[in-house]
Amino acid sequence: MNLLSAAAKVSSLTMLSRITGLLRETLIARSFGASEWTDAFNVAFRLPNLLRRLFAEGAFSQAFVPILGEISTNEDQNKAKILINAVATLLFWALLLTVLAGVIGAPLLILVIATGFSGGPAYDASVVMTRIMFPYIGLISMVSLSAGILNTYHRFAIPAFTPVLLNLALIGSAIFLAPHLEQPIYALSIGVLLGGVLQLGIQAPSLARLGLLPRIGLLPGAIKSAFNNPDARRVLKLMGPAVFAVSVAQISLIINTNIASRLQAGSVSWLSYADRLMEFPTALLGVALGTVLLPSLSKANAKNDLVHAGELLVWGLQLTLLLATPSAIALFIFGEPLAAVLYHYGKFNALDVLMTQRALAAYGVGLIGLILVKILAPGFYSRQDIRTPVKIGLVVLIATQLANLVFVPWLGHAGLALSVGTGACLNAALLWIGLSKRGALPNAAWLKYLGQLLLALIPFSAVLFYAATAHNWIELQAQPWTRIGLLALWLTAAALVYFVSLALVGIRWQKFLRHAK
Repeated sequence: MNLLSAAAKVSSLTMLSRITGLLRETLIARSFGASEWTDAFNVAFRLPNLLRRLFAEGAFSQAFVPILGEISTNEDQNKAKILINAVATLLFWALLLTVLAGVIGAPLLILVIATGFSGGPAYDASVVMTRIMFPYIGLISMVSLSAGILNTYHRFAIPAFTPVLLNLALIGSAIFLAPHLEQPIYALSIGVLLGGVLQLGIQAPSLARLGLLPRIGLLPGAIKSAFNNPDARRVLKLMGPAVFAVSVAQISLIINTNIASRLQAGSVSWLSYADRLMEFPTALLGVALGTVLLPSLSKANAKNDLVHAGELLVWGLQLTLLLATPSAIALFIFGEPLAAVLYHYGKFNALDVLMTQRALAAYGVGLIGLILVKILAPGFYSRQDIRTPVKIGLVVLIATQLANLVFVPWLGHAGLALSVGTGACLNAALLWIGLSKRGALPNAAWLKYLGQLLLALIPFSAVLFYAATAHNWIELQAQPWTRIGLLALWLTAAALVYFVSLALVGIRWQKFLRHAK
């Protein structure tokens, strides 16, 4: 399997997901602006989204994929099917209880994560939308189980495409359903639930073709049998600490949401709009490469081929730095043009552009760390080492909240974004040091590579800085197509300058054409 080709396929489908996600956010911004109602939706959506990242895409994937990869490499496929059925059964019943608890406890949950809403209309709206959307965690967690199976067997396309369906469901709900509701914002929560159903439905045919469609045990005997399965118990054992290890940023995000609910009205939404743009490169690079690397790393470690595992990590890190660094600079320097072109329509005003740009600049500081964590963490999970990321995660969580004490009084909502970014950089640095001490990262002439990157980034940064100041991007609102054309022109010019500069400093794409064994 060609890793670069597989990563490119996942990245291209993720690109489609992020494009539809930007269309979704642009539509929401135009229809609802940055108001207490959008704040209410973002807070309500944050709960199921947190649990999705915490249990499904985060801890579950990191615990399940390495063990399934080990079994599929060293054992017969019948044992893999038994594990899949056992895990699906346990996951289904755990999710059913979680969803019931979330629906019943929605008023208390909103009080905990958004105390600033207490007693206001945003609180009531958040409770209603939380109850509508909470079943999404059950649906998307089963989607993550399916995606873990498909990724283990190198079927990356369908899992990478499924987020598009959530975005399309939200867009459709905002356009067709919202005008018919007394409270239009509720249409978005219905769209989230519909998106979960669609995402689960598209996975089933691919699993059936592999002969790995999970069978969920509904009787007490089947549940007991699933719990007693030794491999399923290994997954559960790894999941406990993995919940904390992969969710530091998400726990910080919930704390930050609570803080943001006490700041200026619109703060939650400004962060959400900036977060959408920040997640564009995070998903295209970190998620895509992490998705491709984890199964290959797991199989290399299962074969005790530590040399190949180290080469895979170096390959992922060098490619990430090559693409993530210019993305970080773009968010930091070019945030106003991006926010203006994508969001500055309808009820989204010039103040909203400025506030979103500040959050984008803060996210730009920590973007490289946010992406590197997604490459470095699989280096531990593929070895079924969860303890080290847990210890690092605890340090990072404390450091992030201490940073809030410094940054928020100074920068407001942007300080929250800066705290998350600096925490992610600390997380990445500690993970890097941990892997290096274990000999998992071979010597790759890092100083020379980073020096070459720095030289290539200087002209790239100069182009973006000039472009950001050469036009009044907010006043160009009356000429939307001119503004869109200028954005596309300058981004294309900056990209061309960067890749020409890479060639001039001696970095060749051929070195990234690596095949997984």
